[in-house]
Amino acid sequence: MKEERQKPMSEGTLELIRQAQQGDLSALAGLLREHYNFLFKYLIKATMDPSLAEELAQDTVVRAMEKIGSYNGTSAFSSWLITIATRLYIDRKRRWKREADWLRQERGTAAIRWRFESRNMEWSEVLDALSRLPLPQRISVLLKHYYGYSYEEIGSIMEVPPGTVKSRVSAGLQQLRKELKEDG
Repeated sequence: MKEERQKPMSEGTLELIRQAQQGDLSALAGLLREHYNFLFKYLIKATMDPSLAEELAQDTVVRAMEKIGSYNGTSAFSSWLITIATRLYIDRKRRWKREADWLRQERGTAAIRWRFESRNMEWSEVLDALSRLPLPQRISVLLKHYYGYSYEEIGSIMEVPPGTVKSRVSAGLQQLRKELKEDG
């Protein structure tokens, strides 16, 4: 169930970035439209909440519009968006921890599963187990094993050392294996 990172940037994408950085709003809109679906799918898996994922994707787009001039091309544009989205999500979780805990208790995994299935989106035992991981482990496992990022790249995205990422991935995988073994 591994999903690939978006393909390397094409010359067309590089040109859109250059134009957007020079103030071309239609180029910026095209660039963000080109990457929105990838960003949204990542956020659904990271948040386990399609409504929150949609809200964060929109916030990420706004932030990217504000900060397009600071994009320096050292990473893929999609990685830059994922970095923005991940940081927005972590910041939101920090600020709204109590509210998020309450929402999670109210909705539960069954409600999230229903929302996925009602939108004809795939839900599996793996996603069910993934939803029970603590946020830092879930994000680390997603970025490493669903999207193929290196420990260093994930560390940069999450602003933690690569060793911390390795630890989170290891603990997350151990928990997933344990839960999937019990369910199987």
